[in-house]
Amino acid sequence: MSTIVRIGTRSSPMALAQVDRVSALLRAADPELTVEVVAMTTSGDRWTGPLSDLGGKGAFTKEVDAALLGGACDLAVHCVKDIPGDRPVPEGTDIVAFLERDDVRDAVVQPDGITLDDLPEGARIGTSSPRRAAQLALHWPHLLPVPVRGNANSRLAKLDAGEYDALLLAVAGLERIDLTERISQILPVDAMVPAVGSGTLALQCRTDDDVTNAYARALRHEPTWLRTTAERTMLSVLDGNCHSPIAGYATLDDGTLSLHGRVIAPDGKTVLDASGRGTDPEALGTDVAAELLRQGAADIISATA
Repeated sequence: MSTIVRIGTRSSPMALAQVDRVSALLRAADPELTVEVVAMTTSGDRWTGPLSDLGGKGAFTKEVDAALLGGACDLAVHCVKDIPGDRPVPEGTDIVAFLERDDVRDAVVQPDGITLDDLPEGARIGTSSPRRAAQLALHWPHLLPVPVRGNANSRLAKLDAGEYDALLLAVAGLERIDLTERISQILPVDAMVPAVGSGTLALQCRTDDDVTNAYARALRHEPTWLRTTAERTMLSVLDGNCHSPIAGYATLDDGTLSLHGRVIAPDGKTVLDASGRGTDPEALGTDVAAELLRQGAADIISATA
């Protein structure tokens, strides 16, 4: 009898596309493996109000976490940027692998192909990300960030219905649902510093499930593991949550990590930047966070809590 691995996931088109990628990698490693998908709608998917009213980004992971702990699935697939940075994953589970990182950049989707620089004063830009909204205020203060909820497909439908003049979405997400033709502009990482964990998928297992842990660990991409660990360590030390306008982006070159962290006030008028280099991702993330805190990051973060 072949081994069965049940993958728990959100039921959105993007989440299911992500699971298809993981399933293909698992089957390539073991053609005899049977993979089943356990899809569910999370409270974050159902809720139409501010995510902060549900406790933040954990609203997209807690039902999947509960299914994993309860034995309804064996492996959870999460976007790293949806995993809360201000608290550990549930006891009894571990994140054992990050897949090779996809594009980290943010994209502008505008029906007429107009860039942010050329949009008129007061144009409505759909985003519910404090990080994106704050950097929009910094570089494009003539534009108006407007909250938007729902998965990428529903957000695009709202844009097409005229509720917004443009959207800010992740390039990686649009790639995963084969909608890159909707992109009108890709923003450089020095202007729109990415979210911690952008473009990265995490594999989470029960700690005591040796079989599934072995399958998941075999998919771990070490450079992505190092880069993402540095970013998430910085986020954890800053005690960042879904309200916090925090950005972080690490690169790896010849074994040396470089990390750029940014904390920015919602109005874009106060910008704190810190960078560092090193070989230990946790030490690097801690050092960059410490420099941001020295500059006053705690005041900005607490003001948005």
